[in-house]
Amino acid sequence: MAQPRVFRQKVWDSLKAVARPDTRFHLGFSEFIPDFDGVEQAVDRVTGLEAWKDCRLAFVTPDNSMTEVRRRLIVERKPFVMSTYNMQRGFLYMEPGKVAPEMALFAAWLDGMEHFARPINLAELTHIGRFDFLATGASAVTKDGIRFGKGHTYFDLEWGMFTDLGLVDEATPVVTVVHDVQVVDEQMNASETDIQADYIATPSRLSTIERGGRRPRGIKWERLTREEILVTPPLKELARMRGIV
Repeated sequence: MAQPRVFRQKVWDSLKAVARPDTRFHLGFSEFIPDFDGVEQAVDRVTGLEAWKDCRLAFVTPDNSMTEVRRRLIVERKPFVMSTYNMQRGFLYMEPGKVAPEMALFAAWLDGMEHFARPINLAELTHIGRFDFLATGASAVTKDGIRFGKGHTYFDLEWGMFTDLGLVDEATPVVTVVHDVQVVDEQMNASETDIQADYIATPSRLSTIERGGRRPRGIKWERLTREEILVTPPLKELARMRGIV
């Protein structure tokens, strides 16, 4: 089995033909997960899922490829939480009805989220309720649902925090939205913290994954340095809750 970095570079080379450049990072895919041509069709497949229709509270990553997902949630008045870029400012909570429909696209962008959504910490999250649906982008994803991001494992950390707090569990559906070129045939070496998706939505298809094992739980504190914990507000908050720092 090959390593994730091999597949990331292979996928990044293919992505250049279909990716929508970032305003700051252009096509520097090591810095962001891009939006792409056909994302609207991919998200159409997501919104057709019963898990989406029944969703009362969603979690969405700040990936560019999640902009259309966030826009649909805003239009449908479904509340959701988004992590800020690299979790440097924790999480933002978008309440239903906060955005006029004609402003939904702007609000779904990262700068718009900063304007319309409000900061929320982990303690507050536990009072809002459990997540019914999680959506994330990926640099690459295998056909059996093992996704790989930019290499910084933020979604894995977020999942670890949410399982620790009882906000998600084995039954919580996870969907990854990617272009077809980001789905790879080869198997990858998955780590003990990698999250297997339940669905892969692309412009051409929706794949349903049969998970082969249990998802990881909690934060692997031994894999983090004290500095990494202290400079990431949600990790710092959870560490203090658990008496680690």
